Amino acid sequence: MSNLIIRAAGPDDVPVLLEFIQGLAEYEKRGHEVTATVERLRESLFGERSVAEALLGLTDEEPVCFALFFHNFSTFLGRPGLYLEDLYVKPEFRGRGHGRAMISHLAALARERNCGRFEWSVLDWNKPAIGFYEKLGATVQPDWRICRVSGEALERLGGGGR
Repeated sequence: MSNLIIRAAGPDDVPVLLEFIQGLAEYEKRGHEVTATVERLRESLFGERSVAEALLGLTDEEPVCFALFFHNFSTFLGRPGLYLEDLYVKPEFRGRGHGRAMISHLAALARERNCGRFEWSVLDWNKPAIGFYEKLGATVQPDWRICRVSGEALERLGGGGR
């Protein structure tokens, strides 16, 4: 089983978090989309109005994985939820139970915070991840699609372009 130590990330961990984010983006063939910077992440995670949290997983004091998450809200349940934005385990540390340990830790955190659900998204081509999540008891929602407005479209939509 995993000899992983899981702890909340702190401001000094932001450069490592950014490295993990870049590693995940490369794995997803989306490295060109990463525009996050150390400064922007530090402000988003630890600034006056932090909007997300992060966990680091360490083996022998070496960071080997991370999870970034935030709260959402279910109007149907009338309760908060926990949304896992990203989970990444360094390739050489996969298969050791670290991903499962991180997800279990987050599920316990969701229960502790009285969340009605714990959710995340998975790319449809990532069959190993889908299988892994299903083994954990997750249900892949076949009838939902993510809608996203970003970049110039967000500028137009939010800029009063009526």
